[in-house]
Amino acid sequence: MAEPLPRHLLIPFAGRGSPACRAALATLRLPNLETLLLRLTLADTDTQDDGTRSPPHERALARALGLPPADDGCIPWAALEARKTGLAAPGDHEAWGLVTLCNWQVGIDDVALGDPSGIEIDAAESMALLAVADPFFEEDGIALYPSDTPGRWLARAPIFDGLATASIDRAVGYPISQWSPLGDVSRPLRRLQNEMQMLLYTQRVNDERTARGVPPINSFWLSGTGVLKDGDLPSPPLSRTPVVDLALRDAALRDDGLAWAAAWQALDAGAVAGLLADLTRGADVALSLCGDRGAQLFTVQPRGLARWAKGLFDRNRATQVLESL
Repeated sequence: MAEPLPRHLLIPFAGRGSPACRAALATLRLPNLETLLLRLTLADTDTQDDGTRSPPHERALARALGLPPADDGCIPWAALEARKTGLAAPGDHEAWGLVTLCNWQVGIDDVALGDPSGIEIDAAESMALLAVADPFFEEDGIALYPSDTPGRWLARAPIFDGLATASIDRAVGYPISQWSPLGDVSRPLRRLQNEMQMLLYTQRVNDERTARGVPPINSFWLSGTGVLKDGDLPSPPLSRTPVVDLALRDAALRDDGLAWAAAWQALDAGAVAGLLADLTRGADVALSLCGDRGAQLFTVQPRGLARWAKGLFDRNRATQVLESL
């Protein structure tokens, strides 16, 4: 009988450097995480800076899936999704990207990216806007396809090969100019974004959205660009897929310290407690904690008596780990 695969829990935004979340960290009491960290061993650390386009949790997920190392901003999430859904066949080494519909928030001095998860778009709206946008993208040699997620399209074009793009989780709330791709190769994309702003403004879909009090869709964000070759695919596919728990994401992106702390406490009582229970039953488990600047992977490994004894007195380890992220 084959051995069961390890259960791997990956938590994005486990640490957050924004002011309110940072202040809330000092008040957190996470008993299950504390116990889990005492019983697991740090197996890997990935440290970046706040300027990386691919956030720590995406890099950690790519490693867990067995994807090959990629340049910053070039983890080929779109190509992987295209392969999973059958849009890209084996031997298809074309470049793909993720086009996510969003609301650009126009301020006095800049334009910021609103969180696409809050625009409340349904499948019918997504398909209607794809039909409108498709001819404009096609003029630049970009083919659009619907995905399983409303408001997000898969795009195929040579321009995406080697084009570094920022994850939405990096760019939300920041000026568009800070995270948009730069260079001559990205000029068609910037022009497309401007065209979409004018085009989407006239669409009935947005009139209906305004009537029901949800943000208008006035542009798109490109991410997940790159090429996935056959030799880059995990084998067997997705055998190491972790459970990615996004419970902390929304509060972290809003820098709502109270909500982030409450979400952490619920997560500690839920998914973290479940992982600890599996470990207690003798299961092989893994935990990835990811923040703004780094990720740490904890696994089951033999521990020496001295390290075990030290852990008994290290009762603030959870706070220390989260602060380091």
